[in-house]
Amino acid sequence: MSNKIFQLDDLAAQLKQLKANGKKIVHCHGVFDLLHLGHIRYLKEAKSFGDVLVVTITSDMYVRRGPARPAFSDELRAEAIEAIEVVDFVAINKRPTAIDIIKKLKPDFYVKGPDYKDYTKDVTGNIQSEEDAVKSVGGKIKFTSDITFSSTKLVNRYLNLYSDNQKMYVDSLKLKYSMDEIYCHFNKLKELKVLAVGEAILDEYVFCEAIGKSGKEPILVTQEISKNVYLGGILAIANHLSSFCDNINVISFLGEKGDGEGFIKESMGMGVETNFLYKKNSPTIVKRRYVDNIRKSKLFGVYDINDELIDRNDEQLFYEKLDNLLPDYDLVIVADYGHGIITEPIIELLAKKSRFLALNSQVNAGNIGYHTISKYPRVNCIVINETELRHEFRNRLGDINMLIKRLADNMETDAIIVTRGKNGAILYGNSGEPITCPAFNSKVVDIVGAGDALLTLSSACMSMGMPDDLSLFIGSLSAAQSVESLGNSKSVDKVDLLKAIDSILK
Repeated sequence: MSNKIFQLDDLAAQLKQLKANGKKIVHCHGVFDLLHLGHIRYLKEAKSFGDVLVVTITSDMYVRRGPARPAFSDELRAEAIEAIEVVDFVAINKRPTAIDIIKKLKPDFYVKGPDYKDYTKDVTGNIQSEEDAVKSVGGKIKFTSDITFSSTKLVNRYLNLYSDNQKMYVDSLKLKYSMDEIYCHFNKLKELKVLAVGEAILDEYVFCEAIGKSGKEPILVTQEISKNVYLGGILAIANHLSSFCDNINVISFLGEKGDGEGFIKESMGMGVETNFLYKKNSPTIVKRRYVDNIRKSKLFGVYDINDELIDRNDEQLFYEKLDNLLPDYDLVIVADYGHGIITEPIIELLAKKSRFLALNSQVNAGNIGYHTISKYPRVNCIVINETELRHEFRNRLGDINMLIKRLADNMETDAIIVTRGKNGAILYGNSGEPITCPAFNSKVVDIVGAGDALLTLSSACMSMGMPDDLSLFIGSLSAAQSVESLGNSKSVDKVDLLKAIDSILK
């Protein structure tokens, strides 16, 4: 450990002794991704408020500035700050905000730059919470007044973090939209009333370690280490919207005995209401994946499921509930995974009565060869991956744009979004010209749920009248957030998404 870089517990003990000796402690906190003159002047002025300057640095895992950020690791950023003469102590904050660290270090002054003085421009809401935290330990917040620069602007301009395709797409957005306009669009989402319809799924991840080959059979033997359960299917879709919209209702089926209902309700986001029916002779759908504990790569899957169609009584109950609910909602998102609950009468009702209907009709291991998106006569926004599109037309090698146009000709729809993994996504809308958005993920942990995240945010944006290119960009960034964690362990977060957009467009 260097002379200035400390673990937080050791640093807290050092500061306690210094305060006892009458020293005034000054605390600065930030990402400091690219050290520049603005940082140096900020830290010099901050030091002038007291005797001892402490700088804490946001850990890599909590930097929310878009793909490929931070450009430098937390250890390298700490080393750079340590080299500044006026800095006395440095520590890496392994928590999402500075609030707990402020309470632990108990500074006399917590110092931010002048660009943080207007709290109305703080999308995180953290500055007010940080001020409350420093006041709670007898300190006060202060703001510097010297010149500022943006690390993000410098990183975007001088470091080669983005591909040519990403730069071109982002540059086209910069010419059309300001962050104030985007904030305005996001604020409108709060009023959006959303009905989420489809299969409720529990995604269970069982983490294993390989023991070796069985002594008697040619099979790999593993030992279970731990397991986690996450909400999947329509439940994950509803949670993706929970930090954006105040009114979300889920209507779905659980198993006959309501297995997992308590866990599901406890795990739903704020403002999400649930309406569950119970499918006869069926379990609640569990998709269990066995995962190598070291590499986090999937070994195989086991599904607990009954793919048979719901019976007439269940269908009638479902139909009546939907018939009553649909007129009250601005956006209806349907996740049809082909597991037996979305029947022809239900499809007809959804197509007829939804104000804005968004659909992901997924091809998967259980329904391939039997499931088709064309059974929906009218959809406002369709999200489909390239494999599903090619399967729809039994066309493995044809031009992707021609296949999208063919699907558009076959269905009554306003927008088709085709996801293509690392190749990004294509949107074919009313303009008749395809919009191609590159992928923005910098690391991929798990692709499960990426399409659902893109569907959720893109369709919500479109339903509120947001332009197609901006809606696709926001959906693509949501998918990029989604693939950075296992399954749907982390929902798309409004604050993180806005910070990523703001960072990329600087």
